[in-house]
Amino acid sequence: MDEITAVFVTESREQLQAMETALLQLEDKPDDADILGAVFRAAHTIKGGAGVIECDFLVAFTHVVESVLDRLRNREIAANTDLIALLLACTDHMGQLIGVLESGANAPDEALQAEGDALLARLQRDWLAEAGSAQNSSSAPPAPKAAEVHTSGGGVVETDCWHISLRFGPDVLKNGMDPLSFLRYLGTLGRIERIETLADAMPPADEMDPECCYLGFEISFASDADKATIERVFDFVRDECTLHILPPKSRLADYIQLIMALPEDPMRLGEILVRIGALTPAELEAGLAAQAAQTAAEGSAPDPHAKPPLGEILVEHQAVQPELVEAAVVKQKQVNEKKAAEARLIRIQADKLDRLIDLVGELVIAGASVNLLASRAGQTDLTEATSIVSRLVENIRDAALQLRMVQIGETFNRFNRVVRDVSKELGKDIELVISGGDTELDKSVVEKIGDPLMHLVRNAIDHGIEPPEVRAARGKPPRGRLELNAFHDSGSIVIEIADDGGGLNREKITRKAIERGLIASGQSLSDSEIHSLIFEPGFSTAEQVSNLSGRGVGMDVVKRNIQSLRGRVEVSSKEGEGTRFAIRLPLTLAIIDGFLVGAGSASYVIPLDMVVECIELQAEAGSRNYLNLRGEVLPFIRLRELFEIPGPRPRRENVVVVKAAGQKAGIVVDQLLGEFQTVIKPLGHLFRNLRGIGGSTILGSGEVALILDVQALIQLAAGSEEAVLAHKQTGRNGLAD
Repeated sequence: MDEITAVFVTESREQLQAMETALLQLEDKPDDADILGAVFRAAHTIKGGAGVIECDFLVAFTHVVESVLDRLRNREIAANTDLIALLLACTDHMGQLIGVLESGANAPDEALQAEGDALLARLQRDWLAEAGSAQNSSSAPPAPKAAEVHTSGGGVVETDCWHISLRFGPDVLKNGMDPLSFLRYLGTLGRIERIETLADAMPPADEMDPECCYLGFEISFASDADKATIERVFDFVRDECTLHILPPKSRLADYIQLIMALPEDPMRLGEILVRIGALTPAELEAGLAAQAAQTAAEGSAPDPHAKPPLGEILVEHQAVQPELVEAAVVKQKQVNEKKAAEARLIRIQADKLDRLIDLVGELVIAGASVNLLASRAGQTDLTEATSIVSRLVENIRDAALQLRMVQIGETFNRFNRVVRDVSKELGKDIELVISGGDTELDKSVVEKIGDPLMHLVRNAIDHGIEPPEVRAARGKPPRGRLELNAFHDSGSIVIEIADDGGGLNREKITRKAIERGLIASGQSLSDSEIHSLIFEPGFSTAEQVSNLSGRGVGMDVVKRNIQSLRGRVEVSSKEGEGTRFAIRLPLTLAIIDGFLVGAGSASYVIPLDMVVECIELQAEAGSRNYLNLRGEVLPFIRLRELFEIPGPRPRRENVVVVKAAGQKAGIVVDQLLGEFQTVIKPLGHLFRNLRGIGGSTILGSGEVALILDVQALIQLAAGSEEAVLAHKQTGRNGLAD
């Protein structure tokens, strides 16, 4: 695939996404002209680009889609659910055709071609057939005798017709031409609705020449012909008349839309107007000549900015209407702004960016080693120099990581289509509300979170939100509500999926868990513990299996995929009111700011964003697992006990107060070693499932330090001492296995 085709594929997929988003908006606002214009422009841009690279099969399909969109835009047909569903199916097919082009194939296979033919047949039969018959009936020109010319003493130019301003020169009769014959020929292209005969050039009677023509005409002309065709009527008399052809008002909006749909290529104002057919090349040449003459007459320097505006000259000469000139100027400005923005942007392959991040990580580790050596040397100048280097490395790290940050809004917007299609398949009416789309996180995280989000969204539609009749019986609005939200919290990103459906049924979950042997009969569990059972492999309370869910496959995979991103998923629910899933993920999988602590001879890293403060552990708190922090009860956990670190406790112990997901806890350590830039390294298979550990890093000394999973430690600290002991026993069994 050559470079031009690669660029077309990338940009076309972006246009398809914009087209799909606009179609979904159109379902709620079928009369919104801006949305209609956005859909048409996207299809028009794709067709134009496909024509440039000579992708005929994509041009042919998109042309029919564009024809339907043109009728929709011109209010000849109205948008409804069936049409939007069909157009969405067409966008899917266009995406598949782009995939064919991307694969290097010359044409789609038989199955894909048949699918496209079926879609085109539906478009032609249901949405273009009426237009086709109407066009056929109106395309036959009326007989010349029907174009009999009458004069009137004046009148108003009809706004739904072409406006032709015609002034014959005085010698037209002498040259053997009949002015009325041109009007009769014009009538074969359409219908002359009104004609105003002007005699403003008529001289006094004693000065009149019977062989001269002094008449002019203002004509209202109804026709489907374009401007160039109308102008060709007067080819033989072009040098003997003054002719101005303005489009009807009903076509003016179309011309403006055509201007906006032009490719994003730098063009001069005259080129834009000629491209859309509002101005002929001859009129442009005349306008440029008038501009040059006016410049020469004013004695202006040969500076393009000193020339009189071409648009004003064209309007003065009645070659175009001022609205079209204004639209062309706006188009020029948009293209120039986009080109300026593109000049500031470059596309780069993801693997090159990953390589840069890896090198920055190695630089961070090397910088930590240099800092350690400088500290041991005890030389002030060297310490200051390494401090400056450390700050620069930190800036490089932040800048490199920012390159990988993308907004999650694009991922969220993909679910508009999912919610629409699935809800209609299930006979439900569901509104998707998206917020926090501008929240940024690592691109690699965004790429991997799509599947878990998809499962949770489909599960909420299928099992969470009730059918309209059930909601009405429960006193709820018939239309369900599904929310997608994202926000930053304590150095992490939280993604919430919430619905206002029936919520989780505690009794059903408990009964199913007992049947599967997950819990003992009569065992007392909290709501959060009950809700967490839905993430067990094969667990499902669905009474019916659908093609969407109900087989007990998926929620455990969701949890496992999120954990592979060093994240976690939590669920809260209130029966009858709805369910909320909260996915907490790290902002980046590469480098973080850490706080280095020690316990025994081992070193640990706590993500700095989660550290609130550090205090000294009082002796009286040593016999219990909580302390009084300025009137607040703060549970804590000792790393020595959790990881069974040998050796006596130090005389002074410190507590690092941490916070995550609105909860606080303390982590008791032996030493506070300060801030540390942490390059995250994955754990091996043996330690991957250890609770409380989120990764590892390499210190400047070459020592390996473990990165603590703060939220897991908070949950452990909030539990009883028995929970801690049970965790320790589980850890030993896991290591023994």
